[in-house]
Amino acid sequence: MTAPREAKPAGASERADRVRTLFSEIAPRYDLLNHLLSLNIDRRWRRRAIRELGWEAAPEDTYLDLCTGTFDLAAELATRRGFAGTVLAADFAFPMLARGLGKIRSRSVAPVCGDTQLLPFADRTFAGITVGFGVRNLSEPEAGFREAWRVLKPGGRFVVLEFTVPPGRLMRAAYLLYFNHILPRAGRLISGHPWAYSYLPESVKDFPGPGELAGLLRGAGFTKVDWFLLTGGIAAVHVAVKQAVRRPAP
Repeated sequence: MTAPREAKPAGASERADRVRTLFSEIAPRYDLLNHLLSLNIDRRWRRRAIRELGWEAAPEDTYLDLCTGTFDLAAELATRRGFAGTVLAADFAFPMLARGLGKIRSRSVAPVCGDTQLLPFADRTFAGITVGFGVRNLSEPEAGFREAWRVLKPGGRFVVLEFTVPPGRLMRAAYLLYFNHILPRAGRLISGHPWAYSYLPESVKDFPGPGELAGLLRGAGFTKVDWFLLTGGIAAVHVAVKQAVRRPAP
């Protein structure tokens, strides 16, 4: 039986509405800007995240991609050789889902318009869960992690791909220069949106670092939480496991 879940507080609801509006408005140029502003490195990061999911252990099962946007990570899993399962791809910004529908035609990906912090799925539904560059936008990341734990099957993996601030001094300086000055200006010019690409560096700066994020995942119930940095620490992948139910000794 699913335990009742608390409604989001007013401040969290306001932030959620702001984020939904932002991504709804930039949906038409979202993919172009993602690949252009990351110099296409984001494609490589997504491939690495899917490799960490361990889907090969249950290739015919059902998987979930949270904050799916225009389905990049969901499509990456669905096109893996040997994958014969289904990917449910959830996002609460409908225009993003609509924009990405062309990517999932003839693929085993089903879009769901839903909130990561209040998922419309039963407990222990999915063999694995992914989220790419989405938990940073949650008004309450801990609530999203608890929901991911709830709907994940015992023994399943939750793979989180997210931006972070590089630990090295020189890399961090170059990164912050790009993120704080070049990216917002280029984003405004290409997207026409006045503040969307100023939000991005702000959200990264205010988001917990990899070690703290691992602690939040453990607090949500996950065990064996590992993480590693990508491209000099520009991004990080966290792999969190939901402990399998142990059978009592005979």
